[in-house]
Amino acid sequence: MKDYTADKIRNIALIGHGGSGKTSLAAAILFDGGATSRLTKVDKGNTVTDFEPEEIERKISISSAVCFVEWKDHKINIVDTPGYSNFLWDTKASLRAVDGAAVLVDSVAGVEVGTEKVWEMLEEFGLPRVFVVNKMDRENANFGRAVESIQQFFGRQAVPVQMPVGEERNFRGVIDLIGQKAYIFEKDESGKAKEEPLPADLKGEAEKRFKELVEMIAENDEKLMEKYLDKGELSGDDVRDGLKAQIRAHQIFPVFAVSAGQNIGVATFLDGILGLMSSPAERPDIPVTINDKDESLKPDADGPFAALVFKTVSDPYTGRITMMRVFSGKANPDAVVANPAKETDEKLGGLFFLQGKEQTPAGQAKAGDLVATAKLKVTATGDTLSAKGANLTIPRIKFPAPSISFAIEPKTRADEDRISQASHRLTEEDPTLSFARDADTSQLLISGNGELHLRIVTEKLKKRYNADVELKPPKISYKETIKGRADVQGRHKKQTGGRGQFGDIWIKMEPLPRGKDFEFEDKIFGGSIPRNFIPSVQKGIEESRKKGVLAGYPVVDFKVILYDGSYHEVDSSDIAFKIAAHKAFKLAMQDAKPTILEPVMNVEVYTPEAYLGDIMANLNGRRGKVQGMEQKGIMRTLKAVVPMSEMLDFEPTLTSITGDRGSFKMEFSHYDEVPSHLQQKIIAEAVKEGRVRPEEE
Repeated sequence: MKDYTADKIRNIALIGHGGSGKTSLAAAILFDGGATSRLTKVDKGNTVTDFEPEEIERKISISSAVCFVEWKDHKINIVDTPGYSNFLWDTKASLRAVDGAAVLVDSVAGVEVGTEKVWEMLEEFGLPRVFVVNKMDRENANFGRAVESIQQFFGRQAVPVQMPVGEERNFRGVIDLIGQKAYIFEKDESGKAKEEPLPADLKGEAEKRFKELVEMIAENDEKLMEKYLDKGELSGDDVRDGLKAQIRAHQIFPVFAVSAGQNIGVATFLDGILGLMSSPAERPDIPVTINDKDESLKPDADGPFAALVFKTVSDPYTGRITMMRVFSGKANPDAVVANPAKETDEKLGGLFFLQGKEQTPAGQAKAGDLVATAKLKVTATGDTLSAKGANLTIPRIKFPAPSISFAIEPKTRADEDRISQASHRLTEEDPTLSFARDADTSQLLISGNGELHLRIVTEKLKKRYNADVELKPPKISYKETIKGRADVQGRHKKQTGGRGQFGDIWIKMEPLPRGKDFEFEDKIFGGSIPRNFIPSVQKGIEESRKKGVLAGYPVVDFKVILYDGSYHEVDSSDIAFKIAAHKAFKLAMQDAKPTILEPVMNVEVYTPEAYLGDIMANLNGRRGKVQGMEQKGIMRTLKAVVPMSEMLDFEPTLTSITGDRGSFKMEFSHYDEVPSHLQQKIIAEAVKEGRVRPEEE
C-alpha cells in the first residue's frame, strides 16, 4: 500500500439516523475504490463494516467500524457509525478520531431523531460536515423536500452543491452545480459515470441553485461579497476556495445526492470529499496537557508522538485490538510508548490498517492517520499513547453513565463461570457497560444504555463466550427501619442436662437519621454482664439486622443501647448472649413501629421542550418529584427524584412519548419510606418468595 502524508488523508465519519444507509454508502465507497471486488449488501450480510453476528442478524450497525479506500492519489479513512440511540456513545467516541462527518438523511423521511442527536455531537466537537441525501432511488424520494427538512432543522447554511438527475426509479445521476456538469451513472451498480452537458429540462433549476450557493458563499465573506456585487459573479476558484473555507468555519454545510444501494452519485461524493473537506494537516491545533499545563498541539508529522485510543475490540480468538487516531508524530510497529493515564509504558504489538475486521500491515503510525495495534496490556478506550518522556495527554473521551440495569441470571453453573471470564473483555470494548453484584439482593446486575443494548450484550455472551443467560428486572434493594422507640428484654435459658445456656439482656432501640445505618452503645455498669460477653451481644444484633421483621430486608438507621442484664457463672456463654440478642432485636423491632424504605433515584431527562408536559405528568404518576429544569437550545433537562421501583419500565415509555428524541440517566440518591398501601404489597411478595413466614408479618 502507498505511503500517504497527512495532506493526502481524509478522515470522515458516516453518521445519521439508524437505517439512513451509512453501511451501504461505506460498501459502495469500498467497491468504487477497488477495496472490494463486488458491491456488498446489508441484506446479504456481507458488508465489510457490519461484520458482527448480531449486526448481520439484525441488519443494523451496533458498533463503529473503520475502513479505508485509496481514491485519486489520496487515502480516505471511513468510520461507519451506529445510528440507534442505544449505541450512539460509540458514534460520539468515533467523532474524536475524524476531521469531518457526512450526515446521511433519508430522501423520503428527511431529518429524523438520530439526525438531531448526531448533530448535537458535531456541534459539541466543532467538526466540519456535509449532508448526503441518500436512497434517491426509493419510491417517494424527493431531494427538494429533503433539503427543506434539513434547512428547517439546521438552517439555510445547508446548501446543495449537487442536484439529482431524476428521482425514484428514474434517478440516474447528479449535476455538479459548481462545474455545471452532469454525471450520468450506469444502472448496473458499477458506479461508472459519463460526464454530459446539463439536461435541458434541469438547466434552469441548476442555474438557480448555483446562484443560491454563490450568494451564500459571498454572504459569509466580505471580500467575496464585494467581488460578487462588483462583477455579478464569482470565479470557479473563488467558489471552491470560499466554500472549503466556510465548511471549515461551519458557515456552510454542502448537500450531496446519492443512492448508495444502486451506487449512483457515490463517486462524485468522494470527489467532493477530496475537494471540500479538510485534511489532518489543515486541522486546528488540538488541546492537550503537557507537564500538567494546558497547551495545544500542532498536527505535525515531526512533532512528539501523540495518539488517542478511540475504540477497543476484544475478541476471544484474535485478542484485544486497539484503534487510535494519531494526531502528531509517528511510531514504528515495535515502538515502546507511554500511557500517562496508567503511568506505564506499552509496547505496540505491530501496526495495521483496518478494513472492517481484516488487517493490512502498516509501516508506521503517522500523524493524521487511523491505525490499530494489538496486545496492549493496560491501555483502554479514551487513553492517550504518547512519546516516552513527553508527559502529554489528550483530553479523554467522556462516556455516558449507564441508564438502565437488569439482573442477569446464568442458566447453569458453567454459564456463571463463563460470565466472570467474559465480563472483563466485554467492558474493555464497551466503556458504557458494567457488571456488578448487588450486595443486598445478591443478584448480578448488568447496566448499560438501554434494553436493546443489554440484550445484544447477552447475545454476545452466548455466541462469543458460550455463556447462556437470561435478563430479568432487578429486585429492588428495599430496607427496613423503625420510626419509634422500644425497651425490651431478651432472655435465653435452656437446660438440657449437664451445662445449660443462659443469657439475659435489656436493650433500648431508637431511630437514627436517614443514612446513619447502625450504632451500638454499651451502657453496662456494675458488672451485670461480664465484659467478655458484650461483643457477642453486638454480634447478635448485627446478624439479626440482616433480616427485618416485615419483609425480611436489612434493617438500617437505628441505634441499640445495651444497658442491663444478668448472667450465670456456669451456664452463660458467648452463644447464649448472641441468642438473647437475636430475641431482643426481634421484640424491639415489633415495638418500634417498623417500616420499609425504598431506594430513590436522581433522574435527569433530556427532551425537546414540546414533550416536557407529558414527561412531567408521567414522572408525577411514578411518585416522582420534579426538582428543576435547565434549558439548552430547544432541549430541556428535567431533574427529578423518583423511586427506583417506578423507573424499571421508563425507557420504553420515554421513547414512546418523545419519538425516541428523549434520553435519561439516573443514579442513586437516598432511601425514603414506602407509602403504607405499597408496603402491604411488598410484604405479600416477601411471604410469597419465602423471605418471611406469614406469622412474621
